[in-house]
Amino acid sequence: MLKKLCPKIILEGTRLTFKTEIAFTLNEHPRIVGPRKYRYHSPLISAEWCAFTNFPWGRGLINFEPQEEAMAMETYRTWARLFELQRYYSWIVDRFHLSTQMHQLRSRGKRYDFAWLEERLLPLGFRLVFCTRSADSFEAAREERLKVSGNPAQYADLGIFHSEQELMKELVAASQLPHLTIDISDNNVPRAVEEIADWLEQTGGLYMQESK
Repeated sequence: MLKKLCPKIILEGTRLTFKTEIAFTLNEHPRIVGPRKYRYHSPLISAEWCAFTNFPWGRGLINFEPQEEAMAMETYRTWARLFELQRYYSWIVDRFHLSTQMHQLRSRGKRYDFAWLEERLLPLGFRLVFCTRSADSFEAAREERLKVSGNPAQYADLGIFHSEQELMKELVAASQLPHLTIDISDNNVPRAVEEIADWLEQTGGLYMQESK
């Protein structure tokens, strides 16, 4: 019997580090999800969905306000339970709990402890990929993004991204999840995806490892 591919990948990093482009490529890569003869809807989710407000670029699981904290934590518990119930499937997550930690620390000075969440993700085989870029490469990435962005104002101050990336480094280092750092300064998404696939193969991250 063939082994079933069911990797579980969380992509983290500040904006302009091509997380979404990498997520879509991973979700169709034969080394990650197997060869496909047609496209279908395998899960690609994000904490960046602004699902708490009924207007574009509103609030959600990352940038919630204090009065929405209980809803945000319940959402994380719901995701964790869904992952547990559907553990034999691939899950690719474009920003998750570390992005919440980073935003809430910077905006409100409040540190959320997600040890409980990572303790539930670990047995399921979740791995963390930290997407970074050099400080001098953000400008070119911004120019490309502005060609398609519906909200260009969010890219006005690149200094925010530099400081967010430094904070994210600390959060990744403190995480319990196995992690890989990917440098996307060259904007080479296919190369980054192959590096991720290599790492998953080498660390057993492509298959669900049953506990003994």
